[in-house]
Amino acid sequence: MAITDWPADERPREKLLKQGATSLSDAELLAIFLRTGVKGKTAVDLARGLLSEFGSLRNILRADLQTFCVGEGLGAAKYAQLQAVLEMSRRHLQEKLSKGDALCSPQDTQRFLHACLADYEHEVFAAVFLDNRHQVIKFKELFIGTLDGASVYPREVVKQTLELNAAAVIFAHNHPSGVSSPSEADKKITRQLKEALALIDVRVLDHFIIGEDGGFSFAEHGLI
Repeated sequence: MAITDWPADERPREKLLKQGATSLSDAELLAIFLRTGVKGKTAVDLARGLLSEFGSLRNILRADLQTFCVGEGLGAAKYAQLQAVLEMSRRHLQEKLSKGDALCSPQDTQRFLHACLADYEHEVFAAVFLDNRHQVIKFKELFIGTLDGASVYPREVVKQTLELNAAAVIFAHNHPSGVSSPSEADKKITRQLKEALALIDVRVLDHFIIGEDGGFSFAEHGLI
């Protein structure tokens, strides 16, 4: 049976318009993105099969082009469309931060950092540079490492901070393992960065660790 033959309140698109996007399952959301099914399968059937094949919606979203195109009903055009949607989401979150106070919207800050860093298969250390009103000047990836870690150099961080004339900084890095708990090395480099930036009268407001289990905030746990 085609989706158009389903009761109106069961069709993904109509359900979204009536009840909101949060009311849809992963398969229903993916079906709207796919728009059409394939011979013998509705878009919802196809979406369910893809979720089973990839293991989760997140795995579909983070797949590279070659892996993505192996999926039934997927191809380069769909991949380009998906990447555009993901980038629009990141830019939307960054714009929200740029217009507000990062301290007043820690959840938006963490969502933005998660969108930027969560899908890397190697560790990336980044910073959000802020002015004296704690509004965003720039987000920048500073150091790129391996699966196990990234080397962080306080001198380079100080240099970037001075160039941007920042008054405060929020650090973030991802844990490709998916576990966001801080290591002793994470705690040590945070202390070193805080001490180095204090010499130029710049505050470290937080350090987020991004993992599959959400994230860890040094500030929330009293480590800043």
